[in-house]
Amino acid sequence: MPIGNTAIVGAGIAGLTAALALARHGIRSEIFEQAEALNEVGAGLQVSPNASRILGELGVLDTLSSVWLEPEDVRLVSGRSLRQIASVPCGSFARERWGAPYGTLHRATLQKALLTAVERNPRCRIHLGKRVKADAATALGKVMGSLPELIIAADGVWSDLRSAVPASGAVRFSGNVAWRFTVPEAQAPGILSRSSVTAFLGPSAHMVCYPLKEASVFNIVAITAGGSASHSWSSAGSEAQRAILRRHFSGWNDTLTSLLDRAEQATFWPLYEVAPGNWHNGRDLVLIGDAAHAMPPFAAQGAAMAIEDAFELAGALASGPVPQALDIFAERRKPRIARLQQRATFNRFAYHARGPIRLGRDMVLSLRPPQSLAADMDWIYGYRAIG
Repeated sequence: MPIGNTAIVGAGIAGLTAALALARHGIRSEIFEQAEALNEVGAGLQVSPNASRILGELGVLDTLSSVWLEPEDVRLVSGRSLRQIASVPCGSFARERWGAPYGTLHRATLQKALLTAVERNPRCRIHLGKRVKADAATALGKVMGSLPELIIAADGVWSDLRSAVPASGAVRFSGNVAWRFTVPEAQAPGILSRSSVTAFLGPSAHMVCYPLKEASVFNIVAITAGGSASHSWSSAGSEAQRAILRRHFSGWNDTLTSLLDRAEQATFWPLYEVAPGNWHNGRDLVLIGDAAHAMPPFAAQGAAMAIEDAFELAGALASGPVPQALDIFAERRKPRIARLQQRATFNRFAYHARGPIRLGRDMVLSLRPPQSLAADMDWIYGYRAIG
């Protein structure tokens, strides 16, 4: 028999998407979130067609597309000379080639749209201010009135529930840190495109910039090698860490480095990842999203993979008993996640290349037309999750 009810731990993108995807199959869920309120944490997101297609199925895409930006393209640009190296078309091209839009927006905008849909759905119920530990089933059952048939851990890279899955992956520092901040659009320099996602590349560092239309700001993420530190989204970083950041961007275009100097509200975010391991216990607990496979943002697919996980888990649960559904889910998702992790590792190498490797990278990319580069993304953006 298909499952009747679930408990979801975590009301982030993975957890809220899971609740909507389960409700689509008639499966009830109760979501438990440790925060007393869902505040605007994080920064910008790129939502690629493989994820926006799912959001369309869940009925939230129209809300998002009315406020987000669909960039004309994603550009790779030298952080020193500002010479464009390559570009991948988006906009109407994305809709035609991959069957769904590519958008940029604030993480809070996506979370709010998902939360509104969850609160309106009679099969979903959310509980705030409820922290759930590894021995969760009994405590959850008291709130729900009966033991959940399945607990879905969507509680992020620092998951409390991961330890209850035998041989699950360990958290490890990726060796890179991200500095995140925004700049009001009216104050942003002219070299920042108002209609594109731009990745400025340099030795051992890169900077991603794109507009957040709904907030009238530019989202800026500067990623470098660095030491691990706080797990918080809101750490301001020390002066020593800021000095290291500036050194990594030494020799870059002055306009770009001036953005770093003016970023008083920048947050320091060490990038952690989850090593390969088991995603479920075979019975009543499964990990999704960052709790299962957090990866650095070098492929800009973290949120998309959480959305895909949630959608495909719901589809598997709707088709049969829980143990078999969990196996189907893992067998379907693990190869895709592994391939994305390989792409992220390659991108990190390519983006931060120096010397002859950098010159070779630029030459190869500059010789390829945009449509050819887009074809390389078909397996990512053209993926159709089974839900």
